[in-house]
Amino acid sequence: MSGNGIVTRSTLRQQIADALRDEVLAGRLRPGRAFTVKEIAEQYGVSATPVREALVDLSAQGILEADQHRGFSVPEYSLADYRHMIEARSLVTDGMFQALAAGHPAFRTPPGDPRTVAALATVRRRGEEAQRAAGAGDLTVLIGYDLRFWRELSVLFGNPYLGDFLHRLRVQSWVCAVQHLRRLPDLRGRLWAGHTDLVEALARRDTEAARTLVAAANAHSLALLEDLSDS
Repeated sequence: MSGNGIVTRSTLRQQIADALRDEVLAGRLRPGRAFTVKEIAEQYGVSATPVREALVDLSAQGILEADQHRGFSVPEYSLADYRHMIEARSLVTDGMFQALAAGHPAFRTPPGDPRTVAALATVRRRGEEAQRAAGAGDLTVLIGYDLRFWRELSVLFGNPYLGDFLHRLRVQSWVCAVQHLRRLPDLRGRLWAGHTDLVEALARRDTEAARTLVAAANAHSLALLEDLSDS
C-alpha cells in the first residue's frame, strides 16, 4: 500500500507541475501572479504535499519564484533578463557545436549510419511541427514542439546533464518571452521558423552553418522582444 501511495503522490506532483508550467507558458498565469499551496491544492482537489513539491520543483527551474511569506508567484522577467538567457543559451550551443567540429563521439558515426539517420528524423519531425506552428502564429504549440526539438537534439550528444541544462534555459527564456509576445494579436510571420534548416546543417556535419542559424534565431527573438518593449 505504501508503495502505491508514493507512486500516486509522485504522479500527482508531476501532473500538477506540468499543468502549472503549461499555464505559465500559455500566458494564463500572468507575471506577478501570486498564489499559495492551499489555493492550488483546493483548485486541483488534492492534498498540500504534492502541490508543495510541484511548486518547489517549478521554482527550482525558474518558472516560479518562491517567497517565504507570500507563497509562490510568476516571475516578472525584464528584457535584460532575456538578453542574459540568450547569452547563456548561445554559450551552451556554441560549445556543443565546437565539440562536434572537434570530433565529438556524436559525429564519429558516418552520416548515413542508421542510428544517426533515425535520430535526426525524429528531431526533424519536431522541427517541422514547430515551423508549422510558427507560420500559423500558434505560440502555445510552437513552444511545445520547440522544447521537444531541442530536448531531442541534445540527446544526440549523449550527455543528460547537458540536455537538462539547455532545456531549463529554453523553458526560462520562453517564460520570459511569452510575457511580451502575448501582447501581439497576431504572431503569424513574426516567429523564427528555421528548425529544419538546423537539422539539415547537422545532417551535413556543417557545424558552422548550425552556429550561424542558431545565432540568427537568437538575434531574431531578441529583436522582436526589443521592438515590443519599445512600443
